[in-house]
Amino acid sequence: MPNATPSLTLALLQAREATMRFFRPQLNRQGLTEQQWRVIRLLRQHGELESRQLAHLACILQPSLCGVLARLERDGLVRRRKSAEDQRRSLVSLATAGEVCFQAMRGQMEDNYREIERRLGEEKVARLLALLHELKGLRP
Repeated sequence: MPNATPSLTLALLQAREATMRFFRPQLNRQGLTEQQWRVIRLLRQHGELESRQLAHLACILQPSLCGVLARLERDGLVRRRKSAEDQRRSLVSLATAGEVCFQAMRGQMEDNYREIERRLGEEKVARLLALLHELKGLRP
């Protein structure tokens, strides 16, 4: 087979896997999936969100988000309620136990980010984030 063009999508997936190796042990100790942590973190950052907004921000398909939210609600980490303006809309917020969970994990997660930055260098991490932000803005 001739030399194939490097695959940007495969490289991004492999880089994500390499990055998640820093975070998975902490998630596993807390009994959380990556998707659950993304939801907790986004709700902590943005406050109450409409479920469609949350799905978009968390990069989780809406049907999958329903299952993630059901488990988080069952465990008392999030609250869901219907919008007063439109009963078809579901609003999600972090429950007190979700805030406690976030605070318990925050320090180790920040340590992981610092370790990645230490290994790559502050400038490279800043450049990588800027390039990824630019890439996210591209439209076909």
